[in-house]
Amino acid sequence: MSDAFTITDEQQDYSQYDLNANPFPYSPVPAEDPEIYCGQQHVSDKISSTVSSMLSTGKSKHLVVTGKYGNGKSHTLKYTRSLLRGRDDVVVGYVAQPGEGFLDIYHEFVYDLGFNRLQELAYEFLASVARDVTDTNPIGASGMESLIDEGDVLLSEIVPEAIRRLSDVTKFADFARAIIHMVYEDTNLYAWQWLTAEGIRYEQRKEMEIHSALDDDTMGVRAFTALKNMLLELGYTGIFVFVDEFESIARLSPKDEQATLNSIRHLMDQNSSGLCMLFGCAPEVWQDVMSEYHAFSERIGEEVALKPLTSENLYELVRDYLDQERVSSADNEGIEPFSEEALDLILQTSQGNIRQVLSMCSRILDDAAESKENKITAAWVEETI
Repeated sequence: MSDAFTITDEQQDYSQYDLNANPFPYSPVPAEDPEIYCGQQHVSDKISSTVSSMLSTGKSKHLVVTGKYGNGKSHTLKYTRSLLRGRDDVVVGYVAQPGEGFLDIYHEFVYDLGFNRLQELAYEFLASVARDVTDTNPIGASGMESLIDEGDVLLSEIVPEAIRRLSDVTKFADFARAIIHMVYEDTNLYAWQWLTAEGIRYEQRKEMEIHSALDDDTMGVRAFTALKNMLLELGYTGIFVFVDEFESIARLSPKDEQATLNSIRHLMDQNSSGLCMLFGCAPEVWQDVMSEYHAFSERIGEEVALKPLTSENLYELVRDYLDQERVSSADNEGIEPFSEEALDLILQTSQGNIRQVLSMCSRILDDAAESKENKITAAWVEETI
C-alpha cells in the first residue's frame, strides 16, 4: 500500500486566529445565493436605482454590468437576484450564459424558475378564475390545489374558462393550454417540456390541443411575453431576468449574434412594462455591441462598470469574510490575522481581481494555519505565493 498520499477528513484547526473555519472559498466561484457583497458604491447605487424604478413604477428598465474576468460580474448579478428572490410580487430567473440564441435564454430562464414554480402559477391562475365562476374563494396556489384534490372544484368546471381568459391575456392560445395542463398529472410533464422549449412529439402536443412548436427565437419571445402578461394579470409587478456571461455572444456567427440581439430588442419593445433585464458582460464585447448594434444598445441605455478592488474595498471584503467564521467571543476584529501590508501585497499581486484575491486569501490562510503562523505578514505572503 502506497504511503505517498495522506488523505484524511480531519479538519484544519483555525482556533489560533479565533476562527471556526477558513471562510474564503477554495474555488472562488460565486455562490448561488451570496451572503456577502463587496462592490463599488457606484455599482450598488446604479443597480439599486434600476431595480427600484421597475418595482416602484412598473415600467421596464434594463442595465449592463461590465467588468473584466474575475472582477465580480456573476457575483453582483447573483447577489442582486438573492435580494429579489424574497419578494412575492416578482418572478426572478437567472441565465448563466446566452447560448446559441434567444430560445436558449428563454429555456434557461424557465428552467431556473422550475417545474414547481410554473405549476404554482398555473394553480394561481385557476384560483383567480374559480373565484369568479364558482362559489369558492381559493387563496393562492395551495388553496386552489386543495379544492381540486378534495373534489370541491372540478377541473372541467373551470378549465375551459381559464384557457379562454389566459388566451385573451397572453394572445397565445397554445401557451395558455400548456400552462393549464401543468395541473394535470397525465400531461404536466409534456406541458413542462413544451414550455421549456425542449420539444415534444406531435402526438403529445395533440393530446393538449397545442398546435405550434416552441422551436425558434420568435416563438421564444412570444412565450416570454405571454408569461410576463400572465404574471401582470395575476398582480405581480413583473419579471427580472439576469443574463450572465453575455460576452459569449461574440463567439456566435455574425448572423446568429445579430439574430440574438434583435430578439432581445423585440422582447424589450413588446414589454414596456413589467420587465427588467440585467446583463453581465465583458467591457470590450459591450463596446462592440454599442458600436455595431445601435438599435439594441439604445434599448438598454445604461451601463455600470465594475473596477478592480481598491485597498479599502479589499480590507472590507476580507473583514466581511472573516466575520462569517469569527468565534463569537473573539477579541480580534477587522482583518486579523492578515496585516494591512500582507493585504496590500495580495492586492498588488492580484491587480485587484476579486477572484484571485479570494483564492489567494484562502490558500495563504491555510498555509499559515498549517505552519502555526501567528500573523500573516507581507513577508509570509511573499514566501507563500
